[in-house]
Amino acid sequence: MNLAGFILCGKDKRAAIKGRWRIPEKSLFLTGLLWGAAGVFTGMLLFRHKTRHWYFMLGMPALIILNIFTLYKAIQLFGGFAV
Repeated sequence: MNLAGFILCGKDKRAAIKGRWRIPEKSLFLTGLLWGAAGVFTGMLLFRHKTRHWYFMLGMPALIILNIFTLYKAIQLFGGFAV
């Protein structure tokens, strides 16, 4: 999902430059919520996209923390990963 979030940011930035149809902000946040926050945030910084929007600059790091916390709790609950 991180790769998908990164690609979505790149595509949306390119669409913004060319004046084309844009990816809805809800889709970027949904991708972040579904384990893609690190990819979206990396794409934001690398492509300089959505960095003026406070809700992205605070929301994506918050979703990264939520993703890490959820992973931590899942590992606690299920006792680690099966290899």
